[in-house]
Amino acid sequence: MVIYVCFFKKATEDIIPKMVNSLLNMKLCEMENGKLVSVLDLPGNILIVPQATLGGKAKGRNMQYHSNIGKEEGIHLYSQFVSQCEKELTTSDKCLEMGVLVKHGTYGNRQVLKLDTNGPFTHLIEF
Repeated sequence: MVIYVCFFKKATEDIIPKMVNSLLNMKLCEMENGKLVSVLDLPGNILIVPQATLGGKAKGRNMQYHSNIGKEEGIHLYSQFVSQCEKELTTSDKCLEMGVLVKHGTYGNRQVLKLDTNGPFTHLIEF
């Protein structure tokens, strides 16, 4: 599962547990038989990508990012989010048994990604 993360102004550490719990337990992954399961039930690897452009708002012909959190605060929250995801996966016997991994990008830097998907199957979830 690929998780793109953007933090808005006024976001605090208090939201991290809710985000992680929802994203890891929500039935977003499709099995071969069409049944939806959570990434913990699957179990599956997770790629976490910081994606500030998700916070953009169109203004005329341009995009503005005034709603996004500052870089230093964003780095801190992103780090907490990644750590919490890793912690949750290590508490799952099924994930430990399957050797599930959490990979992540670096906050505030340009990143290049090549992605093959079985979809499209994209959701925008705001907390």
